[in-house]
Amino acid sequence: MPDLELMTTDGCHLCEQAVSVLLAVLKPGDAEVDLVDIAFDDALMERYATRIPVIRAPASGQELNWPFDEVQFRAFLQGLADADAQGSYD
Repeated sequence: MPDLELMTTDGCHLCEQAVSVLLAVLKPGDAEVDLVDIAFDDALMERYATRIPVIRAPASGQELNWPFDEVQFRAFLQGLADADAQGSYD
């Protein structure tokens, strides 16, 4: 089960749309998703302020930038699973 982070902040309507995509795709046990509010970290604000929502896989550093849909999110998850199966990252 991959750990994912959704870079977000309060009042972000695009982030709400991204959460809807995640909820439509993920089933219980598929992944653990942490919502990361970038407003509380200057480095995250600098990196993501104009890009949120962004889904990030901390183990590999791979990111999926908005806009994305269910098909693109599934492909992102499959890419993570393939990389994990090949031992491409730890």
